[in-house]
Parts: sequence; C-alpha cells; structure tokens
Amino acid sequence: MRNMFKTIGSFLLVSLVCSQVMAQRSSGDPAADRWVDSVFRTLSKNQKIAQLMVVRVSSIGADRTIVFYDKEVEAAIRKYNIGGLCLFQGAPVKQATILNRLQAVAKTPLLVTIDAENGVGMRMDSVLGLPRQMMMGAVQNQSLIYEYGRVVGEQCKRIGIQVNYAPVVDINNNPNNPVINDRSFGEDKYKVAEYGIAYMKGMQDVGVMGCAKHFPGHGDVDVDSHYDLPVINKSKSELYSMELYPFEQIFKAGVGSVMVAHLAIPSIDSSMHRPTSISYNSVTQLLRKELNYNGLTFTDALEMKGVAKYFPDGEASREALIAGNDMLCLPGDIPGSIKKVRKAIRKRKLHWSDINEHVRKVLYAKYRYGLANWRPVDTANLTADLNSKVAATRRAIAKNALTLLRNDDPAIFPLFKGQRVAYVGVGLTQDNVFAEHVRRDYNAQVFYFDYKKDSSAVAPMLQQLKEQYDVVIIGVHKFARYPANNFGISKPALYLMQGLQQQQKTITFVFGNPYAIKNMCDARVLVAAYEDDDITQTIACDLLHGRFMAGGKLPVTVCPSFKFGDGIIAKRLLPSIPASQLGFNEAKLTTSIDSIVNDAIKQKAIPGAVVLVAKDGKIAYEKAFGYLTYDSIEPVYPETIYDLASVTKIMATTLSVMKLYDEGKLDLQKTLGDYLPRVRGSNKAPLKLWDILLHQAGLKSFIPFYRETLDASNGHLPLSALYRSSPDSVYNVPVAANLYIRKNWEDTMMNRILKSELAPHGKYIYSDNDYIYLGKIVEAITHMPLDQYVKKTFYDKLNLATTGFNPAQRFPLDYIAPTEREKEFRAQLIHGYVHDPGAAMFGGVAGHAGLFSNAYEVGVLAQMLMNGGVLNGQNFFSRKTVEYFNQYHSSISRRGLGFDKPEKDNANRPEPYPCTYASPQTFGHTGFTGTCFWVDPKYNLIFVFLSNRVNSADVNKFLRMSVRPKVHDAIYQSLKPY
Repeated sequence: MRNMFKTIGSFLLVSLVCSQVMAQRSSGDPAADRWVDSVFRTLSKNQKIAQLMVVRVSSIGADRTIVFYDKEVEAAIRKYNIGGLCLFQGAPVKQATILNRLQAVAKTPLLVTIDAENGVGMRMDSVLGLPRQMMMGAVQNQSLIYEYGRVVGEQCKRIGIQVNYAPVVDINNNPNNPVINDRSFGEDKYKVAEYGIAYMKGMQDVGVMGCAKHFPGHGDVDVDSHYDLPVINKSKSELYSMELYPFEQIFKAGVGSVMVAHLAIPSIDSSMHRPTSISYNSVTQLLRKELNYNGLTFTDALEMKGVAKYFPDGEASREALIAGNDMLCLPGDIPGSIKKVRKAIRKRKLHWSDINEHVRKVLYAKYRYGLANWRPVDTANLTADLNSKVAATRRAIAKNALTLLRNDDPAIFPLFKGQRVAYVGVGLTQDNVFAEHVRRDYNAQVFYFDYKKDSSAVAPMLQQLKEQYDVVIIGVHKFARYPANNFGISKPALYLMQGLQQQQKTITFVFGNPYAIKNMCDARVLVAAYEDDDITQTIACDLLHGRFMAGGKLPVTVCPSFKFGDGIIAKRLLPSIPASQLGFNEAKLTTSIDSIVNDAIKQKAIPGAVVLVAKDGKIAYEKAFGYLTYDSIEPVYPETIYDLASVTKIMATTLSVMKLYDEGKLDLQKTLGDYLPRVRGSNKAPLKLWDILLHQAGLKSFIPFYRETLDASNGHLPLSALYRSSPDSVYNVPVAANLYIRKNWEDTMMNRILKSELAPHGKYIYSDNDYIYLGKIVEAITHMPLDQYVKKTFYDKLNLATTGFNPAQRFPLDYIAPTEREKEFRAQLIHGYVHDPGAAMFGGVAGHAGLFSNAYEVGVLAQMLMNGGVLNGQNFFSRKTVEYFNQYHSSISRRGLGFDKPEKDNANRPEPYPCTYASPQTFGHTGFTGTCFWVDPKYNLIFVFLSNRVNSADVNKFLRMSVRPKVHDAIYQSLKPY
C-alpha cells in the first residue's frame, strides 16, 4: 500500500512538472518551441542551474588596470555550461574578440548582458559615454529619449549584447542618495515612468532587451547597496503611490526584464537582513502575483555587500531562486551555488519544476534575441561604429536639457560682444573647452579657482574682477557626482562665487549634478548644464551666445528657489509630443528621415539641414543635422535661421495678398495698372493679378539685374560708379557685407522689368517678376514697406522672433546659415544677406525672395494656414479665403493662387511632385536654397525642410538625390497604416 501511494505521489509530481513545462512551451512560435525544446533536452541538472547564472568577464584591478577573466569564464562555460555573461571594462575589440571565443565554445549560446545606462561607453574605453539619465530628465521632448534608447540599443547589438540593464526607473526623491541620484530621470514619478518607457522602447525596437531597475525602487535611500543594506521604512501603500508606479507602467508597456534590488523594506518582508532581491514576498508575491509581471527577472549583482554581507558563498544564489528570480547576476561561487541550490531542492525548499521553468524562460529569451542563429561580432570598424552616433546624441540632449533657471539681467544674457568679459573657472587649473570658447568669442580673460585654494585667494581675485570687467561668467566644474561633502565644492570657492554675485554682473553655469545648485541659488543669471564634457560645454557657449533658446526644466528640486519643473522656456505655439501619439511609427519615422538627411550630408549635397514634421497641431519630429558649412565646426540647431528663397513668395507676399483680399482691399480680377501708376501705358498694365498669382501672365521668369552693374574688364566685380564698400547718403542699399549700391538703382531695375519682353497670355512661366510686382502692390495698398507690413500683420502677432528680412541687421551671424560663396558679383560668402542677387539689389526686401526664418516659425505659419487662418486666438483671414487660394485654379499648370501643389497626374508620373503620397489637397512651396514647406489638410500634416544646398560645390546634387521628396514620402510611409 505504501509503495502504491508513493507511485501515485510520484505520478502527480511528474504531472505537475510537465504541466508547468508545457505552459512555457506555449510561445505561439513553433520555431522557438522547437529550438527551446531541443536545447532544454541536452541540459543536465547542474547545467540547468548554471544556465541561470550571469558571470563577470572583466573588472578594474587594484592598480586601476583592466583585468579579464576570460580563461576562468571559458573554464566555467566548458564545465558548467553557464547561461550568461556580463561585460564590464575593456577595449571594444578585445571584448568582442573574447566574446566571440566564449560564444564559440559554449554548448548553449550565452545571453550577453551589460550594465550600461548611458551607453556602452559607460563601461568600455575608447567609446564616449552618453549623458546620464538626470540630464535626460531635463529634456522636454520625449522623442529624444526614445532616440537615445535606440542609439544605446544599436551600440549593444553591434557588439553582441542582448540585454542592457537599463533604464533606471528609480524615483530619486532623496537628494542625498549616494547610489542612484543622477542616474535617475528625476523626482517626478510620471516623468520617470514615461521616460523609462521611451528609453526601453528605443532599445527593444532595435532588438535589445531592456531591464527596468532597481525594483521595487532604490531612490529614497541614503546607503549605497554596494557596501551595505539600505533600509526603506515606507508602508506598502506609500510604495504603491510612489516607488512602484514607474515599474507598474513599464511592465504594462512590455519591458523584457527587471532587476531586483538589494533593499530592506520591512513592509514587504520583515525578515532580518533579507534584501528584496532574495525575498519571496518581494519577487513572487509582489512582483509576480500582485503586479502580474511575467518577464525575466535578474537579481542585482550578488557580489554586492547589500546581500553578500549576510548571505555569502552561494547562499544568495539559493535564496534568490527560492524567492522566484530567473537569473542570478554575478553569483561569484559557481560550484558552491550549484551545490546549495541542489541541497535546497533535496530539502524541498525549491523544486526542479521551478528550475525548469526559469531555464525555459531564459532559453526563450535567447531565441527571441537572436542567439539561435548566433554570428560572431565583426570587429572591423567596431570602435568607430560604437562612437558613430554618440556626439550627435550628446549634442541633441545637451541642447534640449540646458536649463535657464533665472535671468534677472536680460541685458547681459544672451551675451553679445563689446563688453569687458572675464571667465572664472571654479574647479579648474587650466583651460577647458568652455574657457577656450569664451577666450575666442569674447576676448575674455580666464581665471582659475580650484577646490584646493584657500580663502586668502578670494579677496584679491574679487578686487581685480570688480575693477577690470563689466561681466563675469562663472563656470562651476569638476565637482563630485554625489552629495557627500557638498559635492567636494570647497568653502573658499563658495565665498568667491557669493562675492561675485554681490558685487557685479554675473552669468553662472553649473556643469554637473543639478543638486549642487543649492550652493548658487542667489545667482542673477543661472544655467543648469548637468554634465561637464566637451560637447555640453560647447552647447552651453552657444546658449550664452543666444544661438538657441534654453529648453530644459529641472528634473528635481534643488532648493526652495528652484523646484522640479522650473526653467525659463519661450512659449511655443506648436508643442512637441511623441510621434507615436500622433499616429506615426516613431522608429520608422526617425530612422527613415535620419538616414536620408545624413546620407545627403555625407554625399555633400548639403552641409546641414533642419526637418520638422507636425500633425494635428503638434510637432512629431524636429531635428537639426550637420553644420552651417562644409568647412565649419558650427553645428546646425533647430533654431538656425535659413534663407527661405522662394518660400518668401508665400510666407510674405501671398499672405499679404490674402489678407488684403480678405479685407476687400485687393481685387484679383484687377490689373497691375489699377494699383501701380508706373506701369500704366505699358504692356504690363493690363496684366491681371489672377494670372500673376498663377504665373501665367507672361512675365519673364527672371532678369539678372546684377550683370550690367559689373566691370567686365575687372574680373566681373561691381562697378565703382554704382557700389561703395561703406554706406553714405547716396550709396546706402546693402547687397552684402561691405557692399552698398546706389539707392536710386531700384528705379533702374523696375524699368528693366517694365521693358522686358512679354510672353503670350496664358502661358505658364514661373516668374520672380510676378512676385516683385505683387510685393509692390502690397506696399502701394498698405503704404508700408513689405517687410514692415508682414512683421506687423503676421510675425509679431505670432511671436515669431526670427522670421523677417535682412537678418544680419538683427542677429549675430552664427545664428544664420550662410548660402553660396559667390564668385561673380559679390565675391564673398553670402552670410546674413539674401542669396538671390535681385532681391539683394532691392535692399534685401522683395516680393519673390529675402525672407529668413527657422523651421519652427515656418511651421507656425503653416499651421495657421492649416487652421484656416486662425492661430493663437487670432484670426488673420477667413477659412474661405485660405481654401480658395490653395486650390487648383489653372488648366495649364498645377498651381493654386500663389501656392504650389502636387501635379494633377501624380500617380502616373515617373517622378511625382512634391512626392508620391501627398494628397491633392496639399499646398506649399519650395525655395532655391534647398527649402520647402508643405501642408496636407487630408492628414493634418505639415512638413518643413530647411537647408543651404547652394553652399555645396555641386548645387544640383541635392536635386538629383531627391532629398526633399524622399523625406516627404518617408513621413507618409511612417504614418499608420502605411
């Protein structure tokens, strides 16, 4: 009878094991099931336990050199068939070479992991690290966090890593946290959750598993779990309301794995010295049952003192599996761990069914992330590939994170040249990149005050600075990342900064952990810069110049004066939100546009560009690429001002015509002669405005006015009788830097148009002269110059700061992308002056060209048109007028009234215009310099592309490459369900 019960019991136990194993087989992917089954059957009992172990490949030795354990790891692979590796320090090629060898000898492919929150450069030498999460927490554009995740994922994938232990979704609600701190996105649980999900999706979309850490929340501690066991005395309801929130959200969003921290939380488990990482209550009860998380779990490193202090020599491995974890990170003693796990199984504290379930989960993860078809890492160009996107990503994050916290002295910030400037590098003993920039740009004297100087050095420096300088820029550098000893900032350094704030005009930049700002809360002008690397310093100098507006907000509270969410940001009429929330496949949109534009830059079709995509009144994509010129080190910003060329025809002249038409002050069926007395009696007088707007009035396409003003005997340079290098009462119309034409030459140009030949009526001729006349009509009706009328009527009312004519008179040149290096006529790089020579000879203001703007402001004007003439609570003209002007109105061309439109037979054209997928409702315009905007009401879609393609040696390469149409089509193809 006893034997019968024993047999029945055994049968029931086997049935239970089989049912749990079968549950793991229901992946829905027959190929995955076959592979997992085949591998699982080859594993011995010891190998199954070893499959759950992740071992270290390298570390930093006592003498700070890199020590590799590849021989020891290879031996463990051969003997135990361990399941995973964790990469740490070392050169990328050596790491990859070792990894290839270890994978080659492994009976079961190894799951390769890394702890690289801010990119593989965080661990590997020769690769630049990416910004820490605290800096990203200051960014207000969530799409950038997704892109960051993609870059990190691409790095991992390139070097053969399947799992990155990131993102950190701990809420740093304790400023004195010694281990998380600037590794967190900040103190706000909603932002931490949203940004953690964005980062995770970026990685997982390129095929690298994310890992949310450190469950159940490591943010509110003041002990480092690397050295001891932190205690969090919070109730479970408090944990649910704060620490657990980001984990709940990222679990729902599909994160592939989670790392369980070494924390003592009595409200979860009151057992003495039992960290959450090895707590059944934490892992199985809370994580699995209450939060319903079924992905992989990793313990935090079991070699850390927070657990090893109380559970040494394999005990932590045993307890971690009993708690319900899948993988044991850095267990240390492999044979000891196996022995103690098997002993736990014999004592029925653990069951083989549990081990089998964990092993199958790990094997499914290996299959899912490509290890069933493992290929060696290609080491050719490996380091260059890992670095390829780092600089651009650092620039993008820095530009969007820098936070202007106070500006009590707008007269000095942004800082323009012409004042006596000093730079005090607190923490420095020699120039860094920021110091070099202020020396060069402001002729500043640089002073150093490191943290070793004593207080006797303060008074003499204060006296010298007070007597000799108008403005002092303070940069706070090289302070510690963590808050111990006030971040290492000395008291004399604080006395110096306080003295400077009290005695003169100062601008303070804090390069590092924003919590250190608690020492500078009285600064008159204060910028949080978050990191202290060369790129951040360069971007900070550009902010000092005013090349862009600060866009960041504090991710944490640093003092009563500056709390979470503080930051001075210019209000934007078009907010930015993730593209996925607007119906785009965000990965496809980003990857496609980036690839096309970067290729155009690589092929030297353009030196740089800005692309903006908006839908439903919100910006889905806004990105700058490249540099202002090919030989430049000045990067393009989204705020960079471009010469719009013929987009002027719409965004200045057509808008004005529409306004006057809407007000009943202009009749499209009237003629030039009705509005312009000077044309009366000529063959131009009867030309109807209707035909002129459609480019079918017969006017000549353009007249090279400049040619008759050149001296053929002197290299085709400007005639001295018509031009001067400096202005006076007669020669005062600027056509370029240090070049002025006689003020009465406009009459000559208007006469040239008046006497030009006229084609038969009804013939389509795209003409600049059409719009020169329309601009003059606007001026005749309004009794205002065109530039002043559009500024007052449109741009000022929409708070458009850069949109306008003659930007060199309003902005420093490094705000503006230059155009052509002109060999004939002006014989210089055209920078801040209109590229079109005719518009230049009109003084930079003409109906056909001369308008400059940035992509965002063009987008604002486009959105106003999309909305039917309404934006920001203001009605510029009626929807009926907008819709009337942007429809097809010609039987011989694709034109609307002023607006360009798609070809009517687009579907049948070998080269559709403006692209393949634009709807017939689309309207907009292109510019010769490499610009365009297009509005598609069918999809509530706006596309803006700004570049300076005429800066290229081959100005037509941009057109041959179809850059604008390709980007435009990519936008449509990224819209679901395309």
